Amino acid sequence: MSGDALVNTDASVVAESGRDRVLKIQAKLHLWAKSDPDRRFGDLFNLVADPAFLREAWARVRGNKGARSAGVDGQTAYYVESERGTAVFLDEVRSALRAGTFKPLPVKERMIPKPGTRTRRRLGIPTVTDRVVQASLKLVLEPIFEADFQPCSYGFRPNRRAHDAVAEVRYFTSNPRNYEWVVEGDITACFDEISHPALVDRVRKRISDKRVLALVKAFLKAGILTAEAELRETHTGTPQGGILSPLLSNVALSVLDDHFVGEWDGWSRWQRERRRREGLGVWRFVRYADDFVILVRGDRGHAEALRDRTAAILAPMGLRLSQAKTLITHIDEGLDFLGWRIQRHPRPGDRRQFVYTYPSKKASPRSSAR
Repeated sequence: MSGDALVNTDASVVAESGRDRVLKIQAKLHLWAKSDPDRRFGDLFNLVADPAFLREAWARVRGNKGARSAGVDGQTAYYVESERGTAVFLDEVRSALRAGTFKPLPVKERMIPKPGTRTRRRLGIPTVTDRVVQASLKLVLEPIFEADFQPCSYGFRPNRRAHDAVAEVRYFTSNPRNYEWVVEGDITACFDEISHPALVDRVRKRISDKRVLALVKAFLKAGILTAEAELRETHTGTPQGGILSPLLSNVALSVLDDHFVGEWDGWSRWQRERRRREGLGVWRFVRYADDFVILVRGDRGHAEALRDRTAAILAPMGLRLSQAKTLITHIDEGLDFLGWRIQRHPRPGDRRQFVYTYPSKKASPRSSAR
């Protein structure tokens, strides 16, 4: 089935209750998206405002370690639970959504230390109400976009970890694959600079429900209340700290995944071998959130060209590569990726070379304490 399509929650699904119902609908959404890459989903808003989805969203917000954090309204999840009552609160949220009166409040800005460095990064704390709506929206959208995300993407995805991404890099740089040159990608202020129109356009490729698209836009445009109590409008970016932000950032950065995986899949096995023989090079791509590497079986010139091409791919999304921090290194020099040092060197007492992984200096407690 192609084109716009409504979500059909038949009687057998409606009869389900609670978490089982949510899981069953999520499975259907994923199956429909996987079986038809051109399908656009309509009538999703009713799921976002569905009591079962809101209850599951509340359970995730309440169980999160940020449940003790209050947004600009000063209310924590514990306050809502004890003073307002969960059932009353969720009924109010659902009524506001269905009446069209729900409007996200600005996120509360907090500057927190960046692990392993002396710098600080910006964290945006939404209100509990906004967190619940974002969580419900994510429950609906994630199964659809998961059908499109490429295997090379590991960050903020179900059943995927940073260790999997590190293992992938080690696999490709080890013998006999010998992807020796590495582009270490660094995107400047990624979460702050994503273009809203470009991001919504990518969401719109799968979602036709105007009320859902309006919700996504509303969260992107909610604004930031700074530590100085100044309201700052958000014309770009998706604030770190929001439940929906990791999914939206993956939608934006999947432009890289789609390009490089599409290129690899476009080469047949004999074409890859011919490229290697003729010195044209081949490459693989691994990404975890906004950290990524391009692994090159070729020479430094190939890596430099790929760095420039990556910058061109990111530009329409409003994103820039850091010229100073986007490095081109050889696996014998080693690279730092997701808190690990990955480097090839001989094993003691053996002439053969092996790729090793060990905690990077930036990730070590001694380095962090300096």
